[in-house]
Amino acid sequence: MAMKEVTVVQTNEVILMDETAMRRALTRISHEIIEKNKGVDDLVLIGIRTRGIYLANRIAEIIQEIEDNEVAVAELDVTSYRDDRAKEHRGFKADLSDALPISNKKVVLVDDVLYTGRTIRAAMDALIDHGRPQAIQLAVLVDRGHRELPIRPDFVGKNVPTSRSESVEVQLTERDQVDKVTIR
Repeated sequence: MAMKEVTVVQTNEVILMDETAMRRALTRISHEIIEKNKGVDDLVLIGIRTRGIYLANRIAEIIQEIEDNEVAVAELDVTSYRDDRAKEHRGFKADLSDALPISNKKVVLVDDVLYTGRTIRAAMDALIDHGRPQAIQLAVLVDRGHRELPIRPDFVGKNVPTSRSESVEVQLTERDQVDKVTIR
């Protein structure tokens, strides 16, 4: 009888969330958004490019199922507002898809991973350039800590204490053909 050769590949990757865990987290976040805002009147979801827009669309779909009411969704590119990017990108107004009016609206910024807070600071600067929201709230799938700015999410899918040497990767079917969150 011949023995099969088995190749073992060692990686330092740990799966934090699979498709089911991600769906549960987004459903919980959706319920919390509805509860905190006492419904969805004047609510706008703004997904931060790249993966935040996919999460915002998923949350909007879940809210639609729960409330039988549509929530406006737009995508925000904050590249020109980042303080850690090349200077040639600075000074340009952020791209807010669909030119969605945000003045006097309750805006929920949606992103995949919250780390230092710099992306969120850039997103808030960009939003203010597009109008004056009634309130800005933050929903993230993963909060990994290590804040450099005083930014705290209102809605969190999963808190994951990490070291600075580790990285958290969110993969979504819309972009990566799989739903999972890993840490390396």
